[in-house]
Amino acid sequence: MSTNTINTITAADLVHAIQDTWEAIRDRHPDVPEVVVTLGAGSLGRRGALTLGHFAAARWVRNEDEVHELFVGGEGLARGAAEVLGTLLHEAAHGMATTRQIQDTSRQGRYHNAKFAAIAREVGIEVEHSRELGWSTTTVPETTAEDYHEQVAALDAAIFAYRRIEGGLIFGGGTTGTTGSGSDNGDDGAQQPKSKKNGHALVCGCGRKIRASNAVHEAGPILCGLCDEPFTLPED
Repeated sequence: MSTNTINTITAADLVHAIQDTWEAIRDRHPDVPEVVVTLGAGSLGRRGALTLGHFAAARWVRNEDEVHELFVGGEGLARGAAEVLGTLLHEAAHGMATTRQIQDTSRQGRYHNAKFAAIAREVGIEVEHSRELGWSTTTVPETTAEDYHEQVAALDAAIFAYRRIEGGLIFGGGTTGTTGSGSDNGDDGAQQPKSKKNGHALVCGCGRKIRASNAVHEAGPILCGLCDEPFTLPED
């Protein structure tokens, strides 16, 4: 009787490397909470968005305690270990906001406000402003990458594969375009903007609606006088 050696590829080492990196972040920033790490598909959610990761508060139950969730999209692993570190630090900033009871996003967790930007810089990442997602596009400075060089090396060794992107989505500009925090079911993803030749229907954080031409919409944020949040494109 012949026997075959079957090599089964698992994600256990990768999840372990992500967990170790999260603990290293917690060592530097005590307000970053404990999480349950999950890994899966980031291109099967909201249409027009690729989820690189999310932090979702109180999604798991352990005995009688609630534990937060850290999700990492398998597609984002294709960007490499340093970029995955950027995603983890981005989500850690959301976790710190939850610990401190700071509302760092609006629009169902998609739009990142100035409070998030401040916490993001505190954890060592740089964030740029975009019209759709606010202070979300993330870059990891060289100094921060060096601070976590051991974790980056471990992530690099553990990333044995990545998930194919489905639904015709592509990676957006920047290192990490992400969203999501607090009690919202936040998805951190690079959103593909929708447009119409005759302009855009826009909605603010408190639900007021306006219509703006392409030129006005693309010129910069239009702020609501009541909630002080920008008018953005609504979800389908």
